[in-house]
Amino acid sequence: MQTTHSIPLNCGGGANTTSVPDSRSSPIASAGNSIVANPLAAITHLSQSPSDLHVVGGPSRQSCWLCHNIVPALYSRRTGPHCTTMGSVLAASSPNPPASGGGGTQVGPGLVTVPPGFTMPPVSPAQSSTGQPGTETEPSLPNPGTFEECHRKCKEVFPLQMEGVRLVVNKGLSNHFQVSHTVTLSTIGDSGYRFGATYVGSKQTGPAESFPVMVGDMDNTGSLNAQVIHQLTTHIRSKVAMQTQQHKFVNWQCDAEYRGDDFTAAITLGNPDVLVGSGIIVAHYLQSLSPALALGGELVYHRRPGEEGTVTSLVGRYTGNNYVATLTVGGAGAHASYYHKANDQLQVGVEFEASTRTQETSVSFGYQVDLPKANLQFKGSLDSNWVVGATMEKKLVPLPLSLALGAFLNHRKNKFQCGFGVTIG
Repeated sequence: MQTTHSIPLNCGGGANTTSVPDSRSSPIASAGNSIVANPLAAITHLSQSPSDLHVVGGPSRQSCWLCHNIVPALYSRRTGPHCTTMGSVLAASSPNPPASGGGGTQVGPGLVTVPPGFTMPPVSPAQSSTGQPGTETEPSLPNPGTFEECHRKCKEVFPLQMEGVRLVVNKGLSNHFQVSHTVTLSTIGDSGYRFGATYVGSKQTGPAESFPVMVGDMDNTGSLNAQVIHQLTTHIRSKVAMQTQQHKFVNWQCDAEYRGDDFTAAITLGNPDVLVGSGIIVAHYLQSLSPALALGGELVYHRRPGEEGTVTSLVGRYTGNNYVATLTVGGAGAHASYYHKANDQLQVGVEFEASTRTQETSVSFGYQVDLPKANLQFKGSLDSNWVVGATMEKKLVPLPLSLALGAFLNHRKNKFQCGFGVTIG
């Protein structure tokens, strides 16, 4: 009959004892004992005790039954590159385990049961065999926008000319409908009243985009300007614009635009007349070659009785972190612009234009200064024709009111004009 003895299990000399088989009976052959059948538990036990007590053959080998019986058996059975030295066994051990419960811990289905007080050593996560670490897929190129937007960033810096007095009252009737009333008093142009209406649909395609959009205004003489913009699909957008002057159609055009992942293609049909055989067709294409560089072209074909012609142009745009450089070259001339954002308050822009029809060139410089704390915005410009202009806009927070002042002086023609505007709503 096999005898058992109560022998300390922890090499640190603690009071915990457990009943284990006598050392005279073969502990390795006793497969029923979970401690002996699980060498990992012995390794974990070794890592949780003082290293000076685990020297096989040392002065304290009799104080621990596990060190006295299991360790020599493990050393006698070690084969392969994973059990070469005792240091490698201790290096592969796990950190101190949490407080043990009353029973054993089931590691997983089909695995061994860890006795109380022992933990499994950590296992490094398996790496996926399908991909290599450190490899990332290249991001797709951004959409370059439309052809008309190539020079827009620079043009927004320049001030708009103002003359006379202008009063605008905006009124929102709902989340989708808004009306406006505009009164203009001028000494150069026509004075009058205009009524405008804007409708924005509920089909939202982006954070600040909803379709369809219908915009129109009519003056006191009956002249009408109207536009309808609609997003037909995820990539296709259409626009219809028309203009009348005293109950007669003057201009109308229809646009179709396709926006791909990294390109934009658009076609415009303006003032088509099948009976007379006249009209204008404009085709645009813009392609992103890199996240910063976009190239494209424009083709304009016009026809009317006794006249027919085609004009082509190429465009290139390079976008940096805080600047945009654009160049357009074609049969009608050249147009170059440079926009630079110095900081959150200052933006500057430079434009160069050359026309082959008028044989004239001009260079313009503009700036925009924003003072958010004061709710002020300044814009100024100076061109090679010695025309100096500036505007200032002030928002009277918390009132829904803004004031605008503008002045332009042409030194060459000795002309001066100024304007004042008030916007409510």
